[in-house]
Amino acid sequence: MKKILGIGNALVDILVHIENDNILSQNQLDKGGMVMIDADRKRQLHEQIGHMEQSCATGGSTSNTIHGIARLGAPAGYIGKIGRDPMGQFFRSEMERFGVTPHLIESDVDTGIATTFISTDAERTFATYLGAAAMMTPDELDPAVFEQYDCIHVEGYLIFNHDLILKICQIAKEKGLQISMDMASYNIIEANYDFVKMLLTDYVDIIFANEEEAKAFTGKEGIDALNVLSEYCPTAIVKVGKEGSFIKMDGKTTKVGVIPVKAVDTTGAGDIYASGILYGLMNGYTPEQAGELAAYLAGHVIEYVGAKLPDNVWTAVHEKFFK
Repeated sequence: MKKILGIGNALVDILVHIENDNILSQNQLDKGGMVMIDADRKRQLHEQIGHMEQSCATGGSTSNTIHGIARLGAPAGYIGKIGRDPMGQFFRSEMERFGVTPHLIESDVDTGIATTFISTDAERTFATYLGAAAMMTPDELDPAVFEQYDCIHVEGYLIFNHDLILKICQIAKEKGLQISMDMASYNIIEANYDFVKMLLTDYVDIIFANEEEAKAFTGKEGIDALNVLSEYCPTAIVKVGKEGSFIKMDGKTTKVGVIPVKAVDTTGAGDIYASGILYGLMNGYTPEQAGELAAYLAGHVIEYVGAKLPDNVWTAVHEKFFK
């Protein structure tokens, strides 16, 4: 079975259920939005929420994808940077608990935390402190780790650090890995267009994009955007929300539908969708088969709060797809 490595911002998600939105207004947090915060503000915020109902989970887009790949049963590893603190210990132990091999770099800076306020109407508001996650440097990458894997999935948010993501891609190509990348955000694409174009032209084999990201890069929508992306990468995937997704591989376009579910929280749907696609394509599935698995995972994760599927759903996944 192919081994898949991920690299990205290692964050701990702290989910806080709030009875009203007072704490949002008190901290100048726009409901439904996301704001980046520094260490002092993070500490002040956590003093305020200490008495509130909350839960923790590993977070970061690629971390979520690798978690899903491991739970599907594939050998999986993860590179990220954490602090030498309780949150860093939590991140490492959770990775190990779910079968991911952690290749973590440690720092004296606090572990990154994404504090998520969940209002009674299920709206989510994010206050994100990147901390140690944002301080990974090219010289901290160990080529020997890459040698252990067949594919690497790269978090698009790392595009802000040109030197780091270029070094990742150079090592991966040198070691013979396939490179998968998620575009992460249309803002990132617009701000780094020429650099992203170079990465897709010279390095990336599998590209994931949603509608906005695909349009930011190609100026087109839907299948037209997919066709442009496929000119750069052998495998291109464009996610079109409730309409499903399109996969173009080896010149063939596959339409992937969605499963009927009651959406509660769409956080993590794209991440776990990538889990299904990468697991499938790395293990000989057709695009149709990989798409069916990905759609099932993405459909069910939005039925729950958070970016992870509960154990009973994973049991159902294995019964359905791996009998």
